[in-house]
Amino acid sequence: MMQNSFLFTDALIDGEWVPASSGESFVVTNPANGSHIANVADCGSEEAIAAVEAADRAFPSWAATPALERSKLLRKWQELLLTNANELAALLTAEMGKPLTEAKGEILYGAAYLEWFAEEAKRVYGDVIPAPANDRRIVVIKQPVGVCAAITPWNFPNAMLARKVAAALAAGCTMVAK
Repeated sequence: MMQNSFLFTDALIDGEWVPASSGESFVVTNPANGSHIANVADCGSEEAIAAVEAADRAFPSWAATPALERSKLLRKWQELLLTNANELAALLTAEMGKPLTEAKGEILYGAAYLEWFAEEAKRVYGDVIPAPANDRRIVVIKQPVGVCAAITPWNFPNAMLARKVAAALAAGCTMVAK
């Protein structure tokens, strides 16, 4: 098994690392040499439902979190990616076969999304739109809508996860990602 402090084999649901309820797992191998990386929880509908329910319970609190605080948390995530870019790139390379230089580039690319959405979190303004009549005013308010879900592609697992999750969190939505 590959040694990496960022290698987790269970699902993170409601703040806890949990195995698949079935007890099943699947093997992840290095596509470059076939070596065993890990056995990962083979989660199904039971875990998906639990994750959505947990995100739904967390939604009111997260939606009420001030935009500046959400921004700071996204910045912290960005800092962690940058600080640990080499180890994360090594894991990404082993898991999906991307050359190490490209894997590190993807980690940095993902960190840039976090930076962008951390700044956008502070700018969730409403708008006043010109109305077709003088006796009317159209006002748009931006507010979180609820739990978001995302499935990331195999070829950009870090950058696309960062892009999707950061946007939702910045807006005040909770998130379930696969």
